[in-house]
Amino acid sequence: MVHPLLYEVNARQWMSELSRKTGEAIDLSTVPDQELDTFKRNGFTHLWLMGVWPTGPKSRAEAVNHVDLRRAYAEALPGWTEADVLGSPYAVADLHVAPLLGGDIGLALFRKRLNALGIKLILDFVPNHLGLDHPWLQARPHLFVGMGERFRDSFAVQSHEGERFVAHGKDPYFAGWTDTVQLDYRRRETRQAMSELLHSVSEKCDGVRCDMAMLVLTDVFHGTWHHVPMDVDLAAGEFWHDAIAHVKRDRPDFLFLAEAYWGLEGRLCDLGFDYAYDKALYDFIVHDRPWDVQPHLLGLGSHNARRAHFLENHDEPRIAGSIGLDLHRAAMTLGMGLPGMRFLHDGQVEGLRRFARVQLSRRAVEPLDEDVNGIYTRLLPAFAESAVGRGEGHLLVPQRAWYDNPTAQCFTVVQWKKKDHDNRFDLVVVNLAPHRAQCRVPLTVEGLTGGIWRLNDRIGHEQWIRNGDELASQGLFLEVEARGAHLFAFERL
Repeated sequence: MVHPLLYEVNARQWMSELSRKTGEAIDLSTVPDQELDTFKRNGFTHLWLMGVWPTGPKSRAEAVNHVDLRRAYAEALPGWTEADVLGSPYAVADLHVAPLLGGDIGLALFRKRLNALGIKLILDFVPNHLGLDHPWLQARPHLFVGMGERFRDSFAVQSHEGERFVAHGKDPYFAGWTDTVQLDYRRRETRQAMSELLHSVSEKCDGVRCDMAMLVLTDVFHGTWHHVPMDVDLAAGEFWHDAIAHVKRDRPDFLFLAEAYWGLEGRLCDLGFDYAYDKALYDFIVHDRPWDVQPHLLGLGSHNARRAHFLENHDEPRIAGSIGLDLHRAAMTLGMGLPGMRFLHDGQVEGLRRFARVQLSRRAVEPLDEDVNGIYTRLLPAFAESAVGRGEGHLLVPQRAWYDNPTAQCFTVVQWKKKDHDNRFDLVVVNLAPHRAQCRVPLTVEGLTGGIWRLNDRIGHEQWIRNGDELASQGLFLEVEARGAHLFAFERL
């Protein structure tokens, strides 16, 4: 089993930066080879090209005039102008690639080059809402929440069916996104239309990241919109179960990643998603709660292999400005070393600190943080040479080194082994706590006994020699410094 290593890049801002660096107008069809070679060299298996769909003029106008967003643009991009605002890529006007990125033809050429390097392409699918400029708002207004009734947060549109009042897209806890319109998943016709749309996207890529995927779960949707009356029979079942199955009938290897919160990740995976965000792990790290990490991960059990582990994405603050360097190194080793999807964000490797607003066509120019970059230039090649992500990964259960020492709970230890490597395996060891910690870890690989094992730290300088009989009977004793992280290569001598 291959555990994906995903890299997210903002397509609009990436093209802008490449154009600035090269002095030429770059789109997806003309991305320089060295850019793609860097993805390959760093071991990425999937590239999430975020924001390829166009934003129309109505949705863009909302992004330009929104008071809070204008303040946010000033923080993200000092000296910004309205020409820099393209609008949110999640207020989708059409599911054909934006012309400024090279259109569908440019995307097809880009995907072909990626696939030739063994890298698969991930695109966005936004299930909950569409942009104000989407043609369905005029041609098929009945697909949206509203039904001609005036209610809170509604707005009027002129459609082929006359004036309609519809709702902005939203989640249950916040006001609506004013650049969007809310699809009505209580309607069979809406579900069918969105399933067909999802299938059309699957023809352009190798997987999708589904925005706020939990919002269209039947109970979540009804909880959000129960106050809006319906004049038709409700659709039965779950949208995701049928829509994912429809795609996977033609593309069994097509990847589905759910942006998911509120403890609903497991339900979405049960409905067909390959992976769902592990936001709980992210929160434990950025809020420095090391004692909560091990219970969380062990509690997930085999579902760790269905989670996407990240320190940063386009919705979160930059990690380099959120935690210290020592915790950053330990947390990155942890995220890279877990089963499931490993997930990095554009600018994370360089240690950028300014939050890059998705509505903007470019981001601020920042200097390389050599200390942060040094973490990644050591970790990425080391993991690429190991069994991590390519073999079978198992979370081990650290035991107390002695009876009154509770620090074993600060550890996360993951054992990785390829099936054809009988005399070799790798061990990821992380102590997230701000103090030294000790434990004993029972290893589960077969064939430990009757030999001597050498342990080389792929990301450090330690080398140990251990007796296989002792490892099998007593486990591996570990004493690790505060925020310590190791990637041990075990080899039988």
